[in-house]
Amino acid sequence: MHFDFDFLLDTLKQLIAAVPTTLGLFFCSLILGGLLSLVIVTMRVSPHWLPNRFARAYILVFRGSPLLIQMFLVYYGMGQFGVIRESFLWPVLREPYLCAVLSLALCTAGYTAEIIRGGLMAVPVGQIEAGHAIGLSGFALLRRVIGPIALRQCLPAYSTEAVLLVKSTALASLVTVWEVTGVAQQIIQQSYRTTEVFICAALIYLFLNFVIVRALGLLETRLSRHLRAAPAQRTTSRPVSGTTETRRATS
Repeated sequence: MHFDFDFLLDTLKQLIAAVPTTLGLFFCSLILGGLLSLVIVTMRVSPHWLPNRFARAYILVFRGSPLLIQMFLVYYGMGQFGVIRESFLWPVLREPYLCAVLSLALCTAGYTAEIIRGGLMAVPVGQIEAGHAIGLSGFALLRRVIGPIALRQCLPAYSTEAVLLVKSTALASLVTVWEVTGVAQQIIQQSYRTTEVFICAALIYLFLNFVIVRALGLLETRLSRHLRAAPAQRTTSRPVSGTTETRRATS
């Protein structure tokens, strides 16, 4: 197969022009899903059965069903109800971009809530008891003891979720949002050159995910730098003064 490098460069330019749309989908859904996940995880760890069961059901539904079906239900399904079309939500739900953001946020919130819950459960009980012993309680205990430890525990799994979210933005093209994958499909329809176009798109997604993984890795290193062992100090041994003379005197 012959690769036309001029065509590849032109394709890369067109796909790079769609990167802001992909990043917009990613960051909007990441922030909205993160805020929603805090609410879900608060309900999930609640001792009251009603919010706890609701959070369990939410996580089960959005983790157990395909994101594509969720996106289709939001984009195509909501408009089937006259109540929604006549409500204040319709200006939002009729926009493909906002529907894609909402679908991605609802889905990632279920996964992120479980990641945060796992981080909270990983906090040693002794650390919490030590915080109580020095007079910390409530928000101060959460900010100074529980939060930092849970955040360090969450970051490795959350970086994986962030990578999956970037790749999931490709599904937005199915609801007429022209991000990187959507533009790639348009180019393929015009040129019939599938391999070259998808290679260019894959390189862009690979670069975006590399930057995200590196950024979260640096954050994880910064938060856990006090846990790393200090470098061993070199010590030079000096002969004890008078040892040689003492041996000579006693021999």
